[in-house]
Amino acid sequence: QVQLVESGGGSVQAGGSLRLSCVASGDTYSRACMGWFRQAPGKEREGVASIDSYSRSTYADSVKGRFTISQGNAKNTLYLQMNSLKPEDTAMYYCAARHCLLRTYDCWGQGTQVTVSS
Repeated sequence: QVQLVESGGGSVQAGGSLRLSCVASGDTYSRACMGWFRQAPGKEREGVASIDSYSRSTYADSVKGRFTISQGNAKNTLYLQMNSLKPEDTAMYYCAARHCLLRTYDCWGQGTQVTVSS
């Protein structure tokens, strides 16, 4: 299993930036594919960005060009650089990990809150 701990959330005004971090520990080699998800009050959880073991990334259309997912050199830290934030980006953001041969994320962090005011 992999343990995930997010940090970096906070409150910013629209147009501002935040950088989320997620530190992974445990059997990280078994869960090399990672992603960021978010859930706003009253809404379903949605995928924001993902990165695979070859550092290939994907993004939700709503964040393309504004958010960047990356990993540290040791690949045990996942980042989400969020620029040009909008009020609709307000949500709890979660880091997740999965085995790269499987589609389901089965390791989740506790979440970090991002609030964007207009």
